[in-house]
Amino acid sequence: MKIAANVKLLTFLIPCAFLVPVLITLAPDLSAAWNSEALQNMKTIFVSIFLEAAPFLLMGVLLSSLMQWFVSEEMVRRLTPKNPIGGVLVAGLLGIVFPICECGMIPVVRRLMHKGMPAYIAVTFILSGPVVNPIVFTATLLAFPSHPEITIARMGLAFAVAASVGGLVYVFARRNPLRTPKTTITEVKTHPGFKMAQPHTHDHSHEHNHVKNWRSFFIHAGDEFVDMSKYLVIGALITACIQTFISRSDLISLGNGPVASYVFMMGFAYVLSLCSTSDAFVASAFSHTFALGPLVSFLVLGPMLDFKSTLMLLSTFRTRFVIGLSLAIITLVFAGSWLINLLA
Repeated sequence: MKIAANVKLLTFLIPCAFLVPVLITLAPDLSAAWNSEALQNMKTIFVSIFLEAAPFLLMGVLLSSLMQWFVSEEMVRRLTPKNPIGGVLVAGLLGIVFPICECGMIPVVRRLMHKGMPAYIAVTFILSGPVVNPIVFTATLLAFPSHPEITIARMGLAFAVAASVGGLVYVFARRNPLRTPKTTITEVKTHPGFKMAQPHTHDHSHEHNHVKNWRSFFIHAGDEFVDMSKYLVIGALITACIQTFISRSDLISLGNGPVASYVFMMGFAYVLSLCSTSDAFVASAFSHTFALGPLVSFLVLGPMLDFKSTLMLLSTFRTRFVIGLSLAIITLVFAGSWLINLLA
């Protein structure tokens, strides 16, 4: 293990050593570029995206760690509806009870799946939870005070898409889609040399084990936060670059047309990677430019599938499963929002 760790360290340090002279040579130019207005704007957007999402991610990993201690596999199996239709319907409404942002949803669901939650229920919860909850409902109403139909359409389409995708997973997913085997996750990560509390015969055993359990809880939460936040950082950085160097007017010009407007708004939602509690206020800026259907497609797709959540999904589920899941979400959101616009 030590040899493998040293090899990984060397493979990182050697390229860095070669880059040092190059960076020193280019230091004046890099400094001027880094202080340019565009890059200042990019840094601001990156920090705002990260700070907006980080609290929800932290909430998610803390809840995930609490589930490791207080929710047993038997409890999850007992509370999971046996009927798949009932399971999908319950999972689609869980966001009302657990209003977690999409950034914190994936670590929670990963923990539940390792506790025994079926994949189709977990996927339904991942997709519906960030939208079908009272916080997002209120935020959407505030963003569109004179258009309550947008809020109703958003909630209804999100639930319908999540339930439909959950049904597809139930029918077609024949194997566990998780990337990491269960045996490597169910054991709580601890500091090297630190073991889980075991019963012993000394009088102070209960107090000692209690302290070690809480210590393990925070170590596990920290490991989980670091593991998931690196994908958040990469997603936020790339999103900030796109928002900075591609003007919004150029993007809007691509959205002219009955089909192109849907493609543009869905792609825009994917690229912006906004939190579901704030994306409605961005969408409201396009309320005089786009019809109901494209606006709803933006509001529904973004919380279900954006750049940073794709990276998190890839870190949790198998690549083939994520590709199929993404195609199903995009297709159903497009069809549903087009139908809503047709009936409006």
